[in-house]
Amino acid sequence: MPVGLILGLGRSFRRKRTSSLDILTSKRVPRGFYKGKNCKPTGFHTRKGGYVIMQEKLPNYVVPDLTDFKLKPYVSQCPRETTSASTEAKESAK
Repeated sequence: MPVGLILGLGRSFRRKRTSSLDILTSKRVPRGFYKGKNCKPTGFHTRKGGYVIMQEKLPNYVVPDLTDFKLKPYVSQCPRETTSASTEAKESAK
């Protein structure tokens, strides 16, 4: 009896652990399930293999008019090296 218990514990430790990506496969979910990539569809498939895009499902980005805007962008495509006041104070103290 203790031998069977020990063998059972040994088998449970040898089991392959499943990662979170292996949990949802086509074999383990209901028929017709589609995992997707966390995005919403923009249309639907037709019977003949085509795809119809629905305008109401497309993302609509509202961008304000920035022609006379005084502020500059936060991130520059061509950054310049700058020195801060604390860095200059440390260098002058040495």
